[in-house]
Amino acid sequence: MRLPLPISSALAAALVCTVGHGAALAAEEGATYRCPNNDYKNTISAKEADRLGCKRIEGAPVTIMQMTKPRTAAPVPASAGSAARVDAVAQRARDSDARRILEAELKTEEDKLAVMQKEFNNGQPERQGNEKNYQKYLDRVEEMRAAIARKQTDIAALQREIKKLPPPQ
Repeated sequence: MRLPLPISSALAAALVCTVGHGAALAAEEGATYRCPNNDYKNTISAKEADRLGCKRIEGAPVTIMQMTKPRTAAPVPASAGSAARVDAVAQRARDSDARRILEAELKTEEDKLAVMQKEFNNGQPERQGNEKNYQKYLDRVEEMRAAIARKQTDIAALQREIKKLPPPQ
């Protein structure tokens, strides 16, 4: 952009010095200081920073996040615990239902394990038509072995759950 009036070089130099001085003041005003106890301040002067023992941080952006106080849980009334109690007959019915469901699931899992073990044939399952490559056969055998181990773990977990229940009456 051209200025309509010619500017003398002295005036241009004065303008550059003024702008430069203003930029230096702006940089001084935006200075961030780290004071003892990791207290960061950007609203103090250089003299105050020296007096407080603060050090100026150069070119490092500082993000300060204010922490909120954690909420304290409201105390639970004593009557709420007694309301959650179930009478003995209802609890026995729930336990018997749980036992019946777990035993049915245990039987299903044991049947699946028996089928898997029969197919596994003590580590020598029959080769399938797509297993012309011996490594494919070995991979399938290893997968079968891992599946049987998982099934046995599942069965053991079901048995533990059934043992936790009170005996049937």
